[in-house]
Amino acid sequence: MASRPFGVLLVTGGMTHQENYGAGFLADPRARVVGLTDEPDVDERRDRLNRGLADQFGIPFLPDIREALARSDVHLVSVCSEFERRTRVSQICAEAGKHLYVDKPMVTKMAEADKLVATARRRGLRGQMFTQVGAPYARRLKGIVDSGALGEIKSIQCDLMFAKGFTGGAPLGAPRREHDPPRRFTFPDAKREIWTTAVYSLTLIRWLLGGPRFRSVYATSANYFFEEHYKRDVEDFGTLALTLDNGVTASLIAGRIGWHSHRSSGPNFTRIIGSKRSFLLDAHSPRFEISSDRKWAPPAKDPIDPMGFWSSTMERGNAQPKPFWHEPPIAPGRSDQALFLDCLEQDKEPEVTLDDAAQASEAMLAAYRSAATGQVVALPLPR
Repeated sequence: MASRPFGVLLVTGGMTHQENYGAGFLADPRARVVGLTDEPDVDERRDRLNRGLADQFGIPFLPDIREALARSDVHLVSVCSEFERRTRVSQICAEAGKHLYVDKPMVTKMAEADKLVATARRRGLRGQMFTQVGAPYARRLKGIVDSGALGEIKSIQCDLMFAKGFTGGAPLGAPRREHDPPRRFTFPDAKREIWTTAVYSLTLIRWLLGGPRFRSVYATSANYFFEEHYKRDVEDFGTLALTLDNGVTASLIAGRIGWHSHRSSGPNFTRIIGSKRSFLLDAHSPRFEISSDRKWAPPAKDPIDPMGFWSSTMERGNAQPKPFWHEPPIAPGRSDQALFLDCLEQDKEPEVTLDDAAQASEAMLAAYRSAATGQVVALPLPR
């Protein structure tokens, strides 16, 4: 294991979550961000966004990923490439012997996931996918489950929706049909909400239970809110019902529901049913509710990011926090990047490994198959 500081190479730049992850690594004294790189044949837009984030962070832009990976001062990579090329880029980094910090979800094809996990294992690499398991609410849930107070866990339900975007325009009388396999994952103005939101709940469920594997998925997908999603032929809302190999059942709701639909960032509830008692946690509790004549309005609709996905466009639109709730911190927060550096520093496995990331992707790919066919889908999926 390399000694501190760990040399970090950012892969893919602006208008991705690298805007947040890169800032997290820059803020940690155990890391030294050596530059930002990407595949040399990316299009002009991606190249411009890459160079822009490198300039913003004040780090070198390295135009050829293989040359950047050859540097001896690079110990780990933060990969935020578009979904369709994320596994390929991660594989290049793993073959170069670099530890992997990967945006979620990690893969779009399970054969590629198997290869990446096998390469990382063969090279003795640590790998972590970004999730919310380090958030204070998740830590509270883990403490309750591990305490045994609920008895044997029987079922978990997660409701997670993001209150962003300008609603209206989805034709409710003409429901779209789901596709198997999904035809495309990356769009500038919309996201598949099962793909980008359900991943948090899927990883949380397995993490709370100690890692059992999903064995079946039944899912529906829908379009209720956004014209952008409907025009891109992707869902803005989805539901999943799952079984795990330890006998636990699970269900989740995932979606994006609009700026004005919630007094904070969106509903985030976890219900855990045990043999002794049950527990419901609202991630926005405890909180103070604030009433005043102060007005709040969402940021102006950005033509290249109407959903408010990225920190840069939110800053450009002068987005202001909602003033309705104040949520006092009840536990010290740490960035997900800091948790990964802990693993490298202590030479231990991350809490959400590359195998865990692959499990989440497999469940979501099965969910699209189920939504397209109306059938329960058994796991693992055929390779």
